[in-house]
Amino acid sequence: MTSADETPVRVGVFGLLGSGNLGNDGSLEAVLGHLRAEHPQAVVDALCGGPEAVTARFGIPATRLHWYRGEYRTASRAGAIAAKGLGKLVDVFRTAAWVRRHDVVIVPGMGVLEATLPLRPWGFPYSLFLLCASGRLLGTRVALVSVGAAEIRDRPTRALVRWSARLAAYRSYRDAQSRDAMRAMGVDTARDQVYPDLAFSLPTPPASPASASPGTVCVGVMDFHGGNDDRARADEIYRRYLDGTIRFVRTLVEEGRPVRLLTGDDCDASVVAAILDAVDSPLVTAAEPASLADLMKEMAVADTVVAVRYHNLICALKTGTPVLALSYAAKSDALMDRMGLGAFCHPAREVDADRLLEQFRALEKRSAELRRTLTERNLAATRQLEHQFAALTAALFPAADHAHAHQEAR
Repeated sequence: MTSADETPVRVGVFGLLGSGNLGNDGSLEAVLGHLRAEHPQAVVDALCGGPEAVTARFGIPATRLHWYRGEYRTASRAGAIAAKGLGKLVDVFRTAAWVRRHDVVIVPGMGVLEATLPLRPWGFPYSLFLLCASGRLLGTRVALVSVGAAEIRDRPTRALVRWSARLAAYRSYRDAQSRDAMRAMGVDTARDQVYPDLAFSLPTPPASPASASPGTVCVGVMDFHGGNDDRARADEIYRRYLDGTIRFVRTLVEEGRPVRLLTGDDCDASVVAAILDAVDSPLVTAAEPASLADLMKEMAVADTVVAVRYHNLICALKTGTPVLALSYAAKSDALMDRMGLGAFCHPAREVDADRLLEQFRALEKRSAELRRTLTERNLAATRQLEHQFAALTAALFPAADHAHAHQEAR
């Protein structure tokens, strides 16, 4: 901790935060909780995708990640293409200026070193590279904390991600396969550690008592079109996923089961609308969660969860609710296996409603046993994250004289 006569450490947080993705914001919430508890005098601000939302929710100053406001819109006209190109150049100087003002920059969780969902190299991978390169040049320590990674085939994206990781001062991963992926892409991971996802450190709502009769099933949905390598069949993947999910929900309703639809990102609302339109029943309702805490409250009172998004799975696992994963990437399989539910994964790209129902019924038969397993695994995850935060403090928060010298050097 910092005493009254020491210079407060200046901490920046970086990422696609405040942009509507509940998992990303949950990772930020976990890091801010640690900073406020262990380093209350640290001065914290953000460089992020949705600065207004981050400031409103978390009470920290925030700066827009990109100079060009149309960064996430497809540029088709010459003027928009030129503006986007100019923005990439301006962001070099904007990012460096922001990094320079900090002693430490933390990238909290998220799948920042993967391309399991559609991703262009000159989008976030470029922004992350600018951050890590600026940190190395300016002497600001950049930490990638409990991040996700996966081997990337696209050469420009692969190069940017590899160099970002190499230039970071601290790296830890949310699963062993992420570390293995970075090693395979040429990063020296000998000193890198593996810890659970940061969201496992968030508070958990009380679990509901088991009901005598079958109760609510939470179904977490996603606007899923495959990953970077699936662009040619994106529409086919989406249609198969949606049709299979609709069939699954319709069968549950026919059996009298209440179904609660959940999202994990603003873009998932269209999938909820499609399911509600296809299954016209008062037994099917939709929640509007604004945080991982909201998701956990929904799942804590459910009998069972079926979900796609990675952080929806984490929320179910944290509440001790048996969950079946519609898995779109190896990270979901690894998470489920680590938590003792490896047998309950179903491919999101090839949803088979009949097979999904078989797995769902098998999951419910083992509910009591799996709830006990999850209690044990959650305790272990909590202990591991305590080690993660201790390691982070040791690596990033220097003695006061170092912080003061860093400031004087500027």
